[in-house]
Amino acid sequence: MSIGRVLLGLYFLIPGLMKFAAWDMHIEMMSLHNIPSPAPLLLIATLAEIIAGVFLIIGSYVRFMALGCALLVLIINVMMHDFWNFDGVTGAHEMQNFIKNLGIFAGLLVLAAASPKRKISLSAFWKRDDKVLD
Repeated sequence: MSIGRVLLGLYFLIPGLMKFAAWDMHIEMMSLHNIPSPAPLLLIATLAEIIAGVFLIIGSYVRFMALGCALLVLIINVMMHDFWNFDGVTGAHEMQNFIKNLGIFAGLLVLAAASPKRKISLSAFWKRDDKVLD
């Protein structure tokens, strides 16, 4: 499970960091999909991806982070991969991304279900789940 957790963490961390490098392109993509207030929403999504990615990689608050990422994937799927609003190659591309994201969503749900429950605690905030629960 550790390899899958780390890979899912990288799936969020790397694109989160890359959004800062191509900020204007992401704003433009969001505008293409008629997303209101794209800049603040992009900042929120970017920070969420980076923070959740790091926590998944280090193995801390895995259940909470996996469920948060699953929610983010659902929101992005509906708002950014709205294949029903496009025709031709663009519609096919958005449908492919939509279905791919459903697979990511499913993996996050499996990770959340397989991860231990953990209370939020500031004293053990950066500790791995397996170190807190021993």
